[in-house]
Amino acid sequence: MCGIAGILISPAQMDPKLLEAIGPMTSSLRLRGPDGQGLWVDRDAGIAFGHRRLAIVDLSSTGRQPMRSASGRYVITFNGEIYNFRDLRRELESAGRQFRGTGDTEVLLCAIETWGLESSLRRCAGMFAFALWDLETKTLHLARDRIGKKPLYVALAGHALVFASELKAIRCFPSFSPELDFGAAGAMLSKGWVPDHACIWRNAFKLPPGSVLSVRSTDIAQAGSVTSLSQRVKHWWSLAEIATKGREDPIAGSDDDLTNELDDLLRLAVRERMIADVPLGSFLSGGIDSSTVVALMQAQSRSPVRTFTIAFSEGGFDESGYAADVAKHLGTDHTELHLSPEAARQVIPELPRIWDEPFADESQIPTLLVARLARQHVTVALSGDGGDECFAGYGRHFMADRLKRQQSLPLAVRRTLATGLDLLARAAREDILDRLPLAANMRHMLRSDRLNRFAGLLSARHEDDLYQRLVTSPTASLTRHDQSSSIAAPKLDGLLSRVLYDDMAGYLPGDILVKLDRATMANGLEGRCPLLDHRVIEFAWRLPSDAKVRDGRGKWILRNLLRRYLPDRLIDRPKQGFDVPVAAWLRGPLRSWATDLLADIRHDGEDVLDSAKVDGCWRDHMRGQDRSRELWSALMFQAWRYETRQAPIATGSRELDMAGV
Repeated sequence: MCGIAGILISPAQMDPKLLEAIGPMTSSLRLRGPDGQGLWVDRDAGIAFGHRRLAIVDLSSTGRQPMRSASGRYVITFNGEIYNFRDLRRELESAGRQFRGTGDTEVLLCAIETWGLESSLRRCAGMFAFALWDLETKTLHLARDRIGKKPLYVALAGHALVFASELKAIRCFPSFSPELDFGAAGAMLSKGWVPDHACIWRNAFKLPPGSVLSVRSTDIAQAGSVTSLSQRVKHWWSLAEIATKGREDPIAGSDDDLTNELDDLLRLAVRERMIADVPLGSFLSGGIDSSTVVALMQAQSRSPVRTFTIAFSEGGFDESGYAADVAKHLGTDHTELHLSPEAARQVIPELPRIWDEPFADESQIPTLLVARLARQHVTVALSGDGGDECFAGYGRHFMADRLKRQQSLPLAVRRTLATGLDLLARAAREDILDRLPLAANMRHMLRSDRLNRFAGLLSARHEDDLYQRLVTSPTASLTRHDQSSSIAAPKLDGLLSRVLYDDMAGYLPGDILVKLDRATMANGLEGRCPLLDHRVIEFAWRLPSDAKVRDGRGKWILRNLLRRYLPDRLIDRPKQGFDVPVAAWLRGPLRSWATDLLADIRHDGEDVLDSAKVDGCWRDHMRGQDRSRELWSALMFQAWRYETRQAPIATGSRELDMAGV
């Protein structure tokens, strides 16, 4: 796991001095790779690669990057892991290939020389983003993994193409002019995150998951804009195709057959992700997903697995007791950090700098803190991310199943029920629920925004209307601009499949994987997601829907699998999520911080945010209505804006560390 950056200059302006920016570009990514920096430059070709190293496999000098292939034809700067590299290596060795080191990057280079780029990508199981320079054809290839676990930003800056793992590196290039994309900003303020198909800077874009962009230096001037450049992208793996084929060719078999197959697949995915030359552990929340990962790790480990969780003092937000029970049953070496609200709030000023694009999923706070805790003991941590998207774990997934059946009720009846829920939501806003003898987690579940959301779903006119309401953010728009366009979805069978696709193509790479990547990489920690192995994803799309949602509950097959490792009492509990009490904090200890940012919005944020709407939202929240989601998005956007204005842009022209390899 590392940070990568690069520059390709058009012959129209072959100024070799521009290549000197690769030094500060790469240095800006030092948190992603604390174990060393490498640079490679070919001044005649007008190309430069940078690499920040987090050493995980092959800690010796043979693992350093940028790396040149054995024949000398290719140079690569690689971020990520190829989990099945040992199998690929054995296959290549049987064909007569030899290796100097023991790492996966060298295997990938050899595979590309032997089988070609796209064929090699299809053989790889892993998470990655990399740049490959072909010295023979003078072509730059940029590639990204199937589901978008690792980021790769691409931009045009004058007569140069620049790329990097994070936007902060691209801003170090002298010719790059960061211009706000108002559509992306509008989407962020609605969703809480910038969609993966958009970018907060107008003249940059994210390489799509499962794709390759191949460019020669002469193509840069012809492209003219990032829009035309992005049209050159070709997909070597397509989620839409996998989903469509999976629904057309479902797996047949008994419940035990399906569970056995999933057990075998996940054991393999977990086993491959336990390969490392550094200490390794796992996040453990006590939920279905992380418990499954840890159970399969422990089942294949000779010693206790290191596990980590965060404990909160606020009622309704603390899952540490569940995690401790799971750890005790499985016999892991468990570490729990009891976090005070003050300690959690202290990291908020760091968030805009770490996430680099505006980001407002409040669970970024505990994710960052548990990554910081884990890094004190290990360098690699497995995660349960992806289970919800693969196996239907969100409320909207099993609500889709329930509400589709309720569509048979007359619309008038459903609207009457919706009115009742609206009244209950009003009671929640007026603190009537606080006077009732309810558990803290029940009050958390009965937040008024969730009740209003369910009421809106009940009153949907038909299935297409219900789908749109399920996948559309329910929060009020506080921006003056239209949102970024939605993702084009294939035709799939049933409401559940449509909602799952929307989450896997949108929410997963745009929010969940961005959250995990930035939180782990900011701490020099590698996060691995076995539930997002491409073989698991493809299996999940072939599952019958009732293997995902059954008896009104999601993730049926994962629960069935987990019962082989844990007792029912540690499995059958309501989903809680990895939240922090932002709503209460905004009314209390974060109030001063928020009011300062609100003043900034009134002063200079009017081009994006509607300050009158923001002020109205703030007043509603102070009166007791939960408007924390809209407010948190607005506040984090403004905090990001302030950070990007204050952050210095390094454009040094020091001598390069390397003049080729």
